[in-house]
Order: sequence, then C-alpha cells, then structure tokens
Amino acid sequence: MSIHAIVPPVPSAANALPQIRNPLHTRRYNAGPIPVHMPSQSVAEDNPYHQAELFYLQKQIQSQTPMVIVLEDGEHVNGCIEWYDRNCLKVRGRFKTLVYKSAIKYMYKLGEQG
Repeated sequence: MSIHAIVPPVPSAANALPQIRNPLHTRRYNAGPIPVHMPSQSVAEDNPYHQAELFYLQKQIQSQTPMVIVLEDGEHVNGCIEWYDRNCLKVRGRFKTLVYKSAIKYMYKLGEQG
C-alpha cells in the first residue's frame, strides 16, 4: 500500500497572479506621518472665542465658583464646575452631572441675576 501526496501545481513566474499589496507598505521613502485635517480641533484652537471660553472655565474651576447653567430646554443645573473637555462639563452640585456644551444656553455665577 502506497500513499501519494496530492500537491497542487506551482505557478511559474510568467503565469503567477499579481500580488495585491497595501499601498502604505510599498512606500520607497519615509515621508513622515500622513497629514490629517481635523477641522474641529484646528479651527477651535485658532478661535479667540474658544480661548476665552477655556480661560473662563479654568478660572471658575480654580476658584470653585458656584454656577448656574441654563440649558436650552430651560432647565437649571446648579453647582461648581469640576472639569471640562471639548464636548462637556462635569458639574458638582447636589448631584454630579455631565452637561453637554451643545445643550447649554448660557451660564452665570450663582450670586448674579440670570
């Protein structure tokens, strides 16, 4: 009893199928990172209103100023701002609340008239 192995034919160089290569791996030179334009970051960094907003929020966080945040639907959130990022604020009051900046109509210090 003999065992025969079935081996598929090896294509010759002339008949070989072209290999599909990833264009990122076939660079012949190192051009550095690929630039990516992120308008939300670059526009916001150059915007003087954005810089003023960041300065105001940092000042209120450092002084732990009690704030009233009025939302678009008329709801009021009272408390001190703990931190912020590009999209939201964390307010510590009666409850800890995460407020989206897009939902804020305006804000003022608790002692001031709104």
